[in-house]
Amino acid sequence: MILLEAVKMIAIDLGSNTIRFIEYDGRKWGNSFEKIVRTAEGLWDTHRIGENAITRILEAIDEAKLKLDFTATILAYTTAAMRLASNAEEVLAKIAQSSGIKFEIIDGKKEAILTLNAVRHRLGVLGIMPSSFLLADIGGGSTELTQYSDSKVETLSLNFGIVTLSETSDTPQKLLDSIDYFKQQIDAQFFSCSTLILTAGTPTTIAAYLLGMDYLTYDPQKVNGFHLTLEACYNVYEALLAMKETDRTRYVGVGRENLIIAGILMVTAIYESLGCDEAIIIDDGLREGIALEYFRQL
Repeated sequence: MILLEAVKMIAIDLGSNTIRFIEYDGRKWGNSFEKIVRTAEGLWDTHRIGENAITRILEAIDEAKLKLDFTATILAYTTAAMRLASNAEEVLAKIAQSSGIKFEIIDGKKEAILTLNAVRHRLGVLGIMPSSFLLADIGGGSTELTQYSDSKVETLSLNFGIVTLSETSDTPQKLLDSIDYFKQQIDAQFFSCSTLILTAGTPTTIAAYLLGMDYLTYDPQKVNGFHLTLEACYNVYEALLAMKETDRTRYVGVGRENLIIAGILMVTAIYESLGCDEAIIIDDGLREGIALEYFRQL
C-alpha cells in the first residue's frame, strides 16, 4: 500500500493560452507556476501549432523546473489547441524530446469532468455545497459547460476560446457577431442556472481586478468564492477597454492585453444566455483536477 505522504506529483495543464503547473502530495498543494504561452496562436488560419508557440512552451517548462521539484511523478495533459492541430503528434514529440515531459491529449468531456472535480473539491473546502450548478470554463481554444445536478453530469464542449475568437475577429463588429453566435450555441442547450460557477483566466482576472489585485499580486485564495455580478463584469470591461495596452498588461499579464476583451464578452454572454446576474468564481481548474485524479487512482 502506498502512503500518500510518501508520494508527490506535479500536474501540468497545457492549454490553448496558458501552461499551468502545481505540486500535490495527496493532502496539500505545493508550489505552482503558470505562464502565458499562446499555444493556439495562428491555429485558426494554419491548423498547426507554430514554432514560436513551441519555443514559448519549452521556455515555460524550463522556468517551471527552477521552481518545482521535477523529480516527482509528472502527469501532463493538453487540450483544445492540440485537439485541433494537424501537427499535434509532431509537436508533442518535440516537447517530449526537449523537456522529457510527455503530454496526453484529452477530449472535451474528460477536460470538463476533471475541472468539475477540482471545482467541487474547492467548493467543499469553502463550505459551499450547491446540489446543482452550471460550471463554465472559458479557455483559449474552447469553452466547456458542465451541468451538475444531484450527482448527474452533462457536458458540452464548444470550439470558442479567447485566443481563437480574438484571432478570427479582426474588427469590433466581427467580434460582436462571433459573441452572438456563441450565445446562440449556449441558448440551444437549455441549460438551467440555479447557481453559476466560473473558472479559468478571464473570470479570475475580473475578480482580481475588483479585489484590487494585478497580475503580479494575484492571490487565488482571495479569488476563490468571490461573488461576481454581471454589472461588475460590464464595469471591468469598460475600465480595461479604456486603458492603454501597456497599462492593461499590469492587470492581465503579457500576451493577454487584447484577449481579455474577447474573454469578458464571452463571460457576459454566458450570464446573459442563462439569465444569471451573479456567479461564484473558483480559481481551481484542470490542473488541480489532474492532481486529484492521480491520487484517486492510487
